[in-house]
Amino acid sequence: MLPEKLPTVAIIGRTNVGKSTLFNRLIEQSKALVSATAGTTRDRNEGECLWRGKVIRMIDTGGLDINKQDEIERNILLQAELAIKEADIILFVVDLKNPPLPSDLDLASKLWKTKTPIIVVGNKAEKSMERRRAKQPDWRLRGLPAPVPVSATQGSGCGDLLDEIYIKLEQLGKHPVDYRKIDATRIAVIGKPNVGKSTLLNALIGEDRFITSSIAHTTREPNDILVHLGDKNYLFYDTAGMRKHAKINKSGGLEKMAVEKNEYIIRQSDVSLLVIDATEPIGSQEKTLGGILKDSGSGLIIIVNKWDLVEGKDVSTMNDYRKYFAREFPFLSWAPIMFVSAKSKQRVSTIYKMIDDVSRNRNIQIEPKKLHNFLLAAIRQHLPSLGKGKNPPKVLGLIQVSTAPPVFDLTVKAQRTDALHPSYLRFLENRLRELHDFNGTPMKIVVRIATSVSK
Repeated sequence: MLPEKLPTVAIIGRTNVGKSTLFNRLIEQSKALVSATAGTTRDRNEGECLWRGKVIRMIDTGGLDINKQDEIERNILLQAELAIKEADIILFVVDLKNPPLPSDLDLASKLWKTKTPIIVVGNKAEKSMERRRAKQPDWRLRGLPAPVPVSATQGSGCGDLLDEIYIKLEQLGKHPVDYRKIDATRIAVIGKPNVGKSTLLNALIGEDRFITSSIAHTTREPNDILVHLGDKNYLFYDTAGMRKHAKINKSGGLEKMAVEKNEYIIRQSDVSLLVIDATEPIGSQEKTLGGILKDSGSGLIIIVNKWDLVEGKDVSTMNDYRKYFAREFPFLSWAPIMFVSAKSKQRVSTIYKMIDDVSRNRNIQIEPKKLHNFLLAAIRQHLPSLGKGKNPPKVLGLIQVSTAPPVFDLTVKAQRTDALHPSYLRFLENRLRELHDFNGTPMKIVVRIATSVSK
């Protein structure tokens, strides 16, 4: 779960200046109801803002008119005052399309009396005229700082605003929380360009968070978003499409750096989703990605996207594709395959359960006694086969040394580690997978020579 105490930022302003639109933009979700009708937000909304790998808490409050005295307005004012007390920083939002109103000045006077640092945000600055207006003297409300011009609708200026918020929080000693310290399942979404990775992510989170386009390489930098579902957190990474290495080298350093960053993210992820276009044959890019994923230690789910576009499907089409995939990726036989349509959201919701299953399987720990009995039964079924050298190896023991992914040490009596034939390691792995649910997780068996022999 998230830490109980995150640095907190409260969004304050009069009615209809775009506070909820800004809140949604900063937390990258459509959590707050947005309307042109003043006073749409009455209760406060809360959400987490993830920026440059670090998380803070955002509070959106109802539009304020401190001169109104009806019960609803008093409740809104009470909620805003509570948010101000909790906040480490206040975002005072104003509308740069119009001159300051008396209610802006009243709020500025009230906020000026607080000890909490204030950043004035000049919203609706879509045009250069509004951005220039932020520098005019009449927007230095009651001695508060000049507005930071943004367009919550378009997103322009929001990155600069977040940079200023995070810098000020650090100066205050209120350190945003590194997302790596958050209890969340980390999922990398991987695939060659234009297979629908960003569309799949948008379908998974229910928002148009990621830029989608029919033009390949739309996504250059890995993006991330934190998703809450029930009592679980999921941290998704949308990575740049990875092309053939020859094309990457020709395209210059930017794309090469993106690929290296993608590989790093895969290694840090609990689960990776390898997205494949069902309408195209599997090519060398997918095989390169498959090799990276196999050796990364990340759990793996194969997502066959655009399944709705496959023509002439019948009851055997999915099984036929599984056989085709097995021929192309014999080293990924442990990865489950899901057939989806990101565009129509067909079967997309079932991916979460598979992510949970694979994440759990990566952390399976087998008791030593069970492993001992397993090894005895495996040896009775199939005696160890000779690899290199003259003397047949003798298997002495099997222990699990780590999880996520599962790693096992196999102790043998032999003169060299390759005295045991690789096929016997595959036999043991297959038997382990038959007896325990390691679906979706890679596994490693390391051969160790018995100490008494190695001396």
